[in-house]
Amino acid sequence: MALSRRDFVQRSAVAGAGVVLVGAVDVLATAPGALAADERGDGEGVRAGYGPLVEDPAGLLALPAGFSYRVVTRTGVTSLVSGESTPSNHDGTAAFEGERGATVLVNNHELGGPRASWPYPVPLAEGLVYDPAASGGCTVVELPRHWPEGGPVTERVAIAGTSTNCAGGTTPWGTWLTCEETEDRAGVNGMTKDHGYVFEVDPREHTPRHAPQPVKALGRYPHEAVVVDPGRGHFYLTEDAANPNGLLYRWTPPAGFRPGRGQLAELAPDAGMLQAFRCFDSGGRFVDDLSRATRIGTVYGVDWIEVPDRDARQTSVRKQFAAGQVTRARKLEGMWWADGGAYIVSSYARAESPAQHDGAVWFYNPSRRTLTLKLLLGVNTTPAADGPDGPFDGPDNITVSPYGGLIVAEDGEGVQHLFGALEDGRTYPLARNDLNIGTEQAPEYSEFTGVTFSPDGRTLFANIQVPGIMLAITGPWRRQPGDC
Repeated sequence: MALSRRDFVQRSAVAGAGVVLVGAVDVLATAPGALAADERGDGEGVRAGYGPLVEDPAGLLALPAGFSYRVVTRTGVTSLVSGESTPSNHDGTAAFEGERGATVLVNNHELGGPRASWPYPVPLAEGLVYDPAASGGCTVVELPRHWPEGGPVTERVAIAGTSTNCAGGTTPWGTWLTCEETEDRAGVNGMTKDHGYVFEVDPREHTPRHAPQPVKALGRYPHEAVVVDPGRGHFYLTEDAANPNGLLYRWTPPAGFRPGRGQLAELAPDAGMLQAFRCFDSGGRFVDDLSRATRIGTVYGVDWIEVPDRDARQTSVRKQFAAGQVTRARKLEGMWWADGGAYIVSSYARAESPAQHDGAVWFYNPSRRTLTLKLLLGVNTTPAADGPDGPFDGPDNITVSPYGGLIVAEDGEGVQHLFGALEDGRTYPLARNDLNIGTEQAPEYSEFTGVTFSPDGRTLFANIQVPGIMLAITGPWRRQPGDC
């Protein structure tokens, strides 16, 4: 059912959020942590975050004083239980409770194209291979209780023969959905099967019940991330694509579907309904691209339009809509389900978008069917700089912190950070990647990925994508001031 203009205005009033009409770009709202406490009117004068970052003598990870890190896995250094090296290009990660107090992590490896292109592809473990020509997949990493004193880390293949495994997401029933960020068909880049699907991985399953099967009902396109509404059963999925820009999708399960381990594999390719989003402002005007929002607090109403051909047999899904049918956004990336809805990242917008920015985080409220802009980063003109409060750019993977606000992994230009973002718009640095994979004259720093907290909230896991390093960060976590 479509959301009427009257419904939208009433719900926006209830939410108490400001509404900004679509129009010309002015000065972008930005949240580099620059607002002083007295300017916000809280009178506390308490600074967000944990203080300045301290340079790492080992040249790997700068953290605030009192924090420390351990390397969990590292490509070319650590090994799988089968003897091969940890695969490279770590990406989306999730943490689960394991047996006897262990922490179990599922780690995507964003490896695309032929296996010969990569020194450390995901090994083709028997019974776990979708397409033997593809180089990507997932590994499962298990940390025993009281690690490292409690015993060694183990790592094994969970799925192989998939391609460009990017952010993904967890399910309410304790599994991992790994997403292929590609549209390669059989015969392209050496592939023997079509790619661009979502696969379900059970981190607790050591012996596979069947070979990997794509969940075709969720569509075939350059998937980035996915979240599941535990109450309504909807799946929300982001698409990281251009020419044209990608879409946000919603999958509604078929009547009678009972979610749980292994149930997605039983779905027919056309099961349920896959739809793309369409936004409009409080005046009922269609919003063609999310970059038009230039103020934090902007609220849009959302309708959903059915995808004509979800398997993209002739035309890419995002190209199946005429102008004016759906809303687009550049680099729709990470998502996280919390607070009764989905936090959604648009990593940046450039010339391919109506307006430019260096990162936005939106919140979709399924009860009100509204999309609210929570964080907007202005264009970073000094990406090589590293001040005490940023500037930050290129948000990608995100997680909701048990200590308030979001923790965001940067995939921007120049210096790369993990940074926090609070409800009042302040941001703060949490970590900096000091590993230079370029040269002294032209330094280069890989993006952060896979940011997620352990089930007990004491450890923050994050990856440096290249060469492929999983890190466990601990320290004096505390509730952030001024956050809800």
